[in-house]
Amino acid sequence: MSDPLFKGVMPALVTPFRDGAVDEEAFVALVERQIAGGVHGLVPVGTTGETATLSHDEHRRVVELCVKTAAGRVPVVAGAGSNSTAEAIELVRHAKTIGADAALVVTPYYNRPSQEGLYAHYAAINEAVQLPVLVYNVPGRTSVDISDATLARLAKLPNIVGVKDATGDLERATRQRALCGEGWTMLSGDDPTALGYMAHGGHGCISVTANVAPDLCAAFYNAALGEDWKGALYWQDRLFRLHKALFADASPSPTKFALSHLGLCREDARLPITPCSASAREEVTAALKELGLT
Repeated sequence: MSDPLFKGVMPALVTPFRDGAVDEEAFVALVERQIAGGVHGLVPVGTTGETATLSHDEHRRVVELCVKTAAGRVPVVAGAGSNSTAEAIELVRHAKTIGADAALVVTPYYNRPSQEGLYAHYAAINEAVQLPVLVYNVPGRTSVDISDATLARLAKLPNIVGVKDATGDLERATRQRALCGEGWTMLSGDDPTALGYMAHGGHGCISVTANVAPDLCAAFYNAALGEDWKGALYWQDRLFRLHKALFADASPSPTKFALSHLGLCREDARLPITPCSASAREEVTAALKELGLT
């Protein structure tokens, strides 16, 4: 079996704010903490990075900071999605220009394209920019689900190299392995079900939880990559409460609260994301304590 381009745990990095602006100092410190914790890659300006409420200049700056700080120590997969194909191409082109290793491109949201439209969207990106692209399938947020058959078509294009699957449907990993071939990279986008996804042949996860506990998540994925399923199950059970707590309110507000509680950045998010509820705070605090993080 060929080695996937990307594997293990790759945090979907938060974008910290201070006084309404991107807190660049805190972001750099978070990146350094992730690398020290043993993560296998970094994913700036995805959903957890609040890309929907970043300006284009802020988006580009955060990607540049991530690439510069990582300095080749781990790969950087830059969020670069849009529901406008032309805009997505520009963001992918920028990611390539500043040295990102790949782009994560979400399925177009709101305009709900057909399967043919989805294929044409990614085919246009493939043609325009020579950079590896991961398809981000998250129908719960975009209202469109890219089919396995469409992914199989895309897998034949040289720059479309894999998928971030946030559906939680574990059967899809098995089907995609059969349809997309050995070179297809398969990353989960759902922390609670990632162990099952790995057992079905997945290669890793773009993780929210790794923002908070990079070393513990790295231990989990190292066990799974080494087919130490007993060890992976141990870490799954330890991390499960935190996985759930970080979605006890609209993401990424619980994650930012956790990071603030650990003294790593402010919990500020941008509207329409509001600070997480008292009940979510209690659950996050309890999960951190259970893991020995506080």
